Parts: sequence; C-alpha cells; structure tokens
Amino acid sequence: MNTIIRLQDVHHTYQAENSNGVKALQGVTLDIYAGEYVVILGHNGSGKSTLAKHLNGLLVPTQGDVWVGDGSGGVMWNTKDKARLRDIRSSVGMVFQIPDNQLVATIVEEDVAFGPENLGVSHDEIVRRVDWSLEHVNMSAFRHRAPHLLSGGQKQRVCIAGTLAMQPRVLVLDEATAMLDPLGRKEVLAVARRMNQEEGVTVVAITHHMEEAIEADRVVVMAEGRVQLQGTPREVFSQSGRLRELQMNTPQVTQLAHALHERHANIAPNLLTVDEFVAEMAKNAPPRPTSQSPALNPSSPISDPVIQVQHLGHYYMVDTPLQVKALHDINFEVRKGEIVGVIGHTGSGKSTAIQHLNGLLRPHEGDVIVLGHDLSREDINMKQLRQRVGLVFQNPEAQLFEHYVGDDIAYGPRNLGLGREEVRERVRQAMEAVGLGFEEFKDRMTFSLSGGQMRRVALAGVLALQPEVLVLDEPTSGLDPFNRSQLLGRILALRERGVTLVIISHNMDELAQVCDRLCVIADGRTVMQGTPREVFARADALRALGLDIPQVTDAMQRLGAGTVLTVAEAATLF
Repeated sequence: MNTIIRLQDVHHTYQAENSNGVKALQGVTLDIYAGEYVVILGHNGSGKSTLAKHLNGLLVPTQGDVWVGDGSGGVMWNTKDKARLRDIRSSVGMVFQIPDNQLVATIVEEDVAFGPENLGVSHDEIVRRVDWSLEHVNMSAFRHRAPHLLSGGQKQRVCIAGTLAMQPRVLVLDEATAMLDPLGRKEVLAVARRMNQEEGVTVVAITHHMEEAIEADRVVVMAEGRVQLQGTPREVFSQSGRLRELQMNTPQVTQLAHALHERHANIAPNLLTVDEFVAEMAKNAPPRPTSQSPALNPSSPISDPVIQVQHLGHYYMVDTPLQVKALHDINFEVRKGEIVGVIGHTGSGKSTAIQHLNGLLRPHEGDVIVLGHDLSREDINMKQLRQRVGLVFQNPEAQLFEHYVGDDIAYGPRNLGLGREEVRERVRQAMEAVGLGFEEFKDRMTFSLSGGQMRRVALAGVLALQPEVLVLDEPTSGLDPFNRSQLLGRILALRERGVTLVIISHNMDELAQVCDRLCVIADGRTVMQGTPREVFARADALRALGLDIPQVTDAMQRLGAGTVLTVAEAATLF
C-alpha cells in the first residue's frame, strides 16, 4: 500500500520556549496508508489531538518530520514547507473536537460552501457539493438556519459537511461524534466508512468510544505522547489488561465474553459486536439465562421535589423573522437526592430545557419551580439561586476565561467573599473531586488543556461553589474510559453528600449505571419517563427517536434475558 501520511520521530512541546513547556508528543513514528481506516485511541492528554493537528500542518513538529502525499506513492510534502500548505490542507480535511472553532459563516449552507469556494471550485459544483454533504449528515432541513442557533451536535454535523464538501483524500475526525446522539453517531460513521470503502478516502478517526474502533482496519493506542499499541481491532482488544494499564477499555460485549469465558471455556473471549456475541451464544448453547436480577438502580428517594417543570415552552429570537419554538411541552420533576438523566436526539431541546433550571433562560410558557422559587417571577435573586444550582455547559471552553486553571476554579469562591485560605481549600477539594492534581494543574494555562481536561476544570469551578443541585450537560463527553468511570464514581459520591443531580448524556451505558430515573425528550416535548430498566425496555421506541440502548442490554434482549443494564449483571445470568 502507498503511504499517504508519514510521521518520523515527531516531538511537539507546547510553550517550548519556557522551561515548563508541556511535552505532548515524544517520538511518534507512524505510517498511514492510502485507503486505510485508522482509529486512534488514548487517554485524555495522551497527545491524540496534537497528533491530529500535525496531519494537515496546523501544528509543525518541534523535532522530527510529517510528510503528506497525494496517495500515489510519489510526491510527498513536508508540513514545515509553508509553500505547500495549500496542497496539504486540500489533501487532508479535519473536523475538530470543538465545532465552534470551525464555523465561519452566518448561514449553514454558506458555511459548508466556504471550503470549496476557497479552493476555486465552480459555482455549480459548489451547489452540488453542498447539497450532497448536507444530505449525508442529515442536515438539509437546516441549510438556511444560523449555526449559532443549532445544538452542539448539529453544529458538529455542519462541520463534517463542510469538510466533506472539500472532497479531501484524507478525512481526520477528532472526536467528531462526541456530541451526537447514538443514531447521529452511527450515521456519521457510516458516511466516513462509505467514503473510505467506495471512494477510497483515507480516514483517521480519534475517539473515546471503543465501539467506534471495531470496524477500523487498524487501531493505534497512544499514551504519554507515544504510540503504545497498534494492530487490528481484534488484536488490540484482546489485550484487555494492557488496555486497562493505558486507561482504555474494551466494548461491553467483549467484556462480557471475557467474563463468560472464565466460566464457560467454549465461549470465545475475543468477540467484538452484538451480532458476534449472539451468534456465539447460540452456537455453543449455554444454559438459558436465569431469572433477571433485582433492580440495579436504587429506587427514587421519597422526598419533596426540588425541581418541578410543567408544560415548559420556550422561543428563540422572539419577535423576529427567525423566531423558532425550541420547547413545546416539557414536564419532569427531580426529588432531593435523586440522579435524573435527560436523553434525547440531537436538537431535541435538552440543553435548552436544563438552562431554565438556574435561570439562564426564562420560561415563555408553563412553570419552572426550583428550590421553591418560581423562575417566572422577575424579583428572583438569580445570584443566590445560581450559587445553589450549578450548571456545567455542554462546551466546557465556554465556561473558562482565566489564564490559569487554579484562578478559573477560584473565581466563584472569590466572588462569594471567602478568605484566601478557604478559597484555596475549595479549589483543592474541587480539583481532587474531578481527578486533577492540585500541584500539577493549578498553574497550567487553561487553553493548553485537552478537551477532556477542560471539561473537568469547568466541573471543578462549579463544585467549588458547593451547590445543592448540580446540572451537568454531557459531563463525560471527551473523557477517556478511565476518567469517565472515575467521574461517574465522583458523581455518585456527590449524591452521598446530598447533592441532587440532573445529567444530560448520549452515553446510555453510563445513565444505566447511575440514574434513578430517565426523562426522554423529543422535538421539544417530554415523551417518556421511568427508571432506566423501564425506559431501556422500550428499545424500538427509543431507536425511532434517534436513541439507543446499552450494548449489553441489546445483546441480552436478543437472547431473551429481559432488560439487563450492565456487564456485571449480565454475567450473573448464565
């Protein structure tokens, strides 16, 4: 195969001119071949995004070389050669982890057309490419919408469409599916796979979703700025112990197959998909599942509601030609000490709904009662309310504004008028609660952090206020499996301290583990509520809404074992 990208002993240090510069890459040597589908995995801060930015010359090595070719095996350009940057960036298209960094126009279709226009493509061809790209990411209906009025996931689809419209030889996806609902994630991956298989586009996808690596030709695992493992998905995921050392994991069905193999040696341990797992179980005729185990999730606390949302409606751009109704009829309540999950397809209105819970948005219709306060009233002391109800945004960088991590987390406590030592202690506790070492990170520049690290800093800034209610919008998006698990454990610990939690997430596996109840939103309306077991039992209804169920739940339902929520629970049934 012809090499299309070659990295030779690549090092990169941020703030290299300073003695405390951060070494992000430390001797990466890697060949990517024309027509290959490569998935790059790695823990937060492992260097994945830094590596991605070297592939089209956005960053250049502080040591070593990156070469980009046309896929013919002939000419290759060095990314340090500024005269060839146009050729390199025409060849390698990149979709960033944070969509707002890539949106440049005020109308969706104009944003998608921006790249081809700058390549000098003819008008008729631009129109064709825009139509094709928007259709392939299911955003044609939004072509005349302003990007800033879209949800985070919808913005990400526009970014992908803009990159596809440039028809690159290499498509680099840096956590490009992180904000999408399960169906949207599958659609985008299907587009990438189809372009790879049918049009020969080389795909380099960076992700923390293990299931997204299954269909790759090659999986590369990074840690501490170096390539630690590489091979086919089956070769890599068979090394579960090594992956755990690297803060990675394996797909849920692989974990379950390993657990069952220890008791039933005839069951293969290296299964990767639900289809493989179901076929293996049918072929080896294991004992039928025993009766379903007791409910995994604790019953909801019997207490008064601290949040009541009734018939909530909300409009954007009121009294303008662009007025749109985002919420039509949202209804749910949250009791003290509960963990309530909010799920829905991209653009369903989840983020709009939860921004009413601490008064960032006011209801245009219906009622929102929080901690006994009617948020429709104008005389509410919002400053006091927001000390009691903390909100962590979907995009953590929108919540960070200080130069240094410690100062950013200290901002809230300082504005409460707390003394210097108390502020310092709150910052230390909050950083420890999200898994950031105080001495290691307090003096780090906030915008030198990885996306996952930014998310933890934003969460720490809210925790430092010690709120009674914590509202988290996609809290684990951008986090590696180890840090997701750690953060979920810390979320459960917050509940033990009496904090009430509302969590928006597209990660069904996590919600199944931690939530007491789920609220399902579709098209600005509440359409389903219940315990995770009750909601995930309605798999067909969820899929019709663009959602999904945990992988292990899907596998066990196909085997007739009922609605099982976790790998540990499933392993006890055979």
